[in-house]
This record gives sequence, C-alpha cells and structure tokens, in this order.
Amino acid sequence: MVSYLALDDGAAHLTGQRCTHCGAIFLDRRNGCASCGQTTFSPVRLASDGTMLAFTIIHRAAPKVPAPYISAVVELDGGGVVKANLVGVACEPATVELGGRVRLTTFVAATDDEGTEAIAFGFTPAAAVGA
Repeated sequence: MVSYLALDDGAAHLTGQRCTHCGAIFLDRRNGCASCGQTTFSPVRLASDGTMLAFTIIHRAAPKVPAPYISAVVELDGGGVVKANLVGVACEPATVELGGRVRLTTFVAATDDEGTEAIAFGFTPAAAVGA
C-alpha cells in the first residue's frame, strides 16, 4: 500500500503533500520542499484530470515488464505534476496528443502467487473515457 494512491472511497484518486509555507504540491512524502526548503506539509487530494506536458515511448524494460509503453508527465488541474504511464493508447507517436487532456485510471500491475493484485495508476486520454 502506498500513501499517494487512495482506492477506498469509491473513485481512485491521488493524494499529494502541499508545503504549508509556499503551497508547492508534491506527489509523495517529502523531507523538505524543493521550492522553498521548509519542512512542513499537509495532505491534499489531487485532481484526477490534467494536461500531458511531455511523453516518451520506452522500448526496453525490466524483465516481465511489457514494452513498449508510454511514460508521460502530467500537470494536474489545481496543481501538482505527476510522472506516470499513459495507458489505453497505441505506442505510436501519432496516437499521442501532446498537450492533450488525460484522466487518472488504475490497472492491475501484477498478481502474486496468492492472488493478491498490485494496483497501479496511470493516465488515459480524456476523450477515451467520454470527457
């Protein structure tokens, strides 16, 4: 279980950390703010929609990781920037819209020998989910 992915209240969402001094938002736990250097944070629910700022298509991966896949940088509505995979899209540059709208999604990344699923998050084009 990770602190930044909430699955228990209906719709999955990301939880970030907002610097209480300057308001900068980060996805995971921080020891210090990269913006102002302060050390106090408060949790903040992050938006599930955003804009894809950049992407790259990865052709080599670790064993058992399917490749190719699309790694993207997403600026979330309301603040925060997240790096995650773009899913539900062919791994061809012509199928990816730089600056396009995306929406948070979850998927089963792996299942262990006891049947426990590891849930991961990624983004899918907003048009693919009817937005």
